[in-house]
Amino acid sequence: MEAVVIPMEHGLALAAVLFSIGLVGVMVRRNIILILMSVEVMLNACGLAFIVAGARWSEPDGQIMFMLILSIAAAEVAVGLGLLLQIHRRVGSIDVDETSRLRG
Repeated sequence: MEAVVIPMEHGLALAAVLFSIGLVGVMVRRNIILILMSVEVMLNACGLAFIVAGARWSEPDGQIMFMLILSIAAAEVAVGLGLLLQIHRRVGSIDVDETSRLRG
């Protein structure tokens, strides 16, 4: 069975589209959970770009960077959900606009 080679431009274009979708999600959404999900999409798009670039030059550096991105994403989820729980306890909502009531 012959290996299918995807051109680098297609992989980078997909990464750019995914990053743009994530960026629009961060800018438009008001729900903290959806904002965190959009940040995850952006991180995965960056990881895809690293994987595509590493595959282009036959180097494992892209995969190593993707592992770093996965660990950062896991830490972001843990901290983000902890903050989300505290905001929900204090405000009673997970709307970003409602967090303005948290000012001392």
